[in-house]
Amino acid sequence: MFALLNVAFPVFALIFIGYGCRRRGILGPQSSRELSRFVIYLGLPALLFNATSSLEPANLANGSFIAAFALGMVVTFLIAGALARRRGANTIDAIIEGLGAAYPNAGFMGLPICLLAFGQPGLLPGLIATLMTACVLFAAAIVLIETRLHAGVSVLQSLRKVGGSLIRNPILIGPVLGTLLAATGWHLPDGVRQLFNLLGGSAGPCALVSLGLFLAEPQSAEPAPGTRDGALRAVAPLVGLKLLLQPAVTGVLVYWVMPQPPVWAACAVLMSALPIGTGPFMLAELYKRDATAMSRAILVSTVVSLFTVSALLVALTGH
Repeated sequence: MFALLNVAFPVFALIFIGYGCRRRGILGPQSSRELSRFVIYLGLPALLFNATSSLEPANLANGSFIAAFALGMVVTFLIAGALARRRGANTIDAIIEGLGAAYPNAGFMGLPICLLAFGQPGLLPGLIATLMTACVLFAAAIVLIETRLHAGVSVLQSLRKVGGSLIRNPILIGPVLGTLLAATGWHLPDGVRQLFNLLGGSAGPCALVSLGLFLAEPQSAEPAPGTRDGALRAVAPLVGLKLLLQPAVTGVLVYWVMPQPPVWAACAVLMSALPIGTGPFMLAELYKRDATAMSRAILVSTVVSLFTVSALLVALTGH
């Protein structure tokens, strides 16, 4: 429990630093939006570029692990999206909620926890799960949103508009360029690599501070019908799906359907059980959706995960 608290402490601290800065008036009313734009257009693309450009193809040899972890995300995504639609959310909001229920805080908490629990053998499965989350799942959500935004026109026009939007999307540019660089086997000059390291390293902390800034914003006393009130009803289902359903589905897959080596299976379940990461919040900001539910779900899931992930660690490691 205390070891996990050490891992989670920076997450809470950065959120509350942002919250305190806004409440004290140190940062102004536009600070959350502007810091989010920094993450979306600079920090996150650099982070994803770094992650994909340094990837060795041999690291992706365990196809059944990738399939099992991905299927756990897909099942959770679809259930969360269906529940959101049933509650009355529009398609784009349902996609973002689906992403939230399936998007673990892999980079900030997942890798440290895998190393804490299993040492060096836990690093590779943790890294693969992180890439699946930050690159593949995130990109899939963007494709779905862009497709929906350009629905209602001819197939050719839709393909052209969606393709143009995807090409210009900063969050997709980074991993695509990184993958191309990895495929060539080339390496960036040290100075350029250090630039991307600095930018990428700022993405996580700035996203968490931005989340705190958003949480501190005064809320309208009379939200528009069907917006904030409906969004807040999504918090409990999002937290439950993320912390309970996703690890349960992933556990069935990695232990019985597509059995994995013990450390790999345990890492997959641990990564699936992590609280919601900041990616869905950033996506809501990018597409100018109401991020109220997502911001609160991230905070609540992080608090609750101190107990759920601690219990899971005991079950998986015996201590």
